[in-house]
Amino acid sequence: MEAILFVCLGIVFAAGAFWARGRYASFLSQNPENYAAGRAGQFDIRTQFNGPVKCEGVIYGPLGRISSRFEADFDCRWEGNTCIMDEVFHYDDGSVQNRAWKLVLGNDGRIRATAEDVVGEGSGVQSGDAVQLKYNLRLPEASGGHVLSVVDWMYLTPNGNIINRSQFRKFGIQVAELVATMRPYEEDEVKKAA
Repeated sequence: MEAILFVCLGIVFAAGAFWARGRYASFLSQNPENYAAGRAGQFDIRTQFNGPVKCEGVIYGPLGRISSRFEADFDCRWEGNTCIMDEVFHYDDGSVQNRAWKLVLGNDGRIRATAEDVVGEGSGVQSGDAVQLKYNLRLPEASGGHVLSVVDWMYLTPNGNIINRSQFRKFGIQVAELVATMRPYEEDEVKKAA
């Protein structure tokens, strides 16, 4: 009987430690206040996402291995506090994906985000040198059509580039992770694209 009690206590302790790690020492434990000091400068999406942007990254599958690599071109246009961001992703398997974001920036730094494959409205905030965005993304039918909850964190680097880390979850379980860089096009890249 004592052995069963110790096993049960061990399971409860392990579950508690797992929960505490997830709550206080993981990707999801970040909050905008952590970046309010803006050590790398102030992340203003009106500046960082204005004009052509080049994005390059990888997607990790549920086993932690790279499942896909991509390059993307973004075209960002502002009208007042509303940005239309057209994205074209080119994946290493030859597939192409398009997405058009509509980002509305409030005077308090809060962001409302919509796109055709986003269920409902995403929300986010810019704080110091980081931007957090949360939304529910519907995968294409070819990928099962599942709806995943997504948390994006974008971090401004001292040279003005952006590091993006995103986690995708289904029923609270992480199923994918994206890591990418974003930067304004260089002048010669703009000429090539034209």
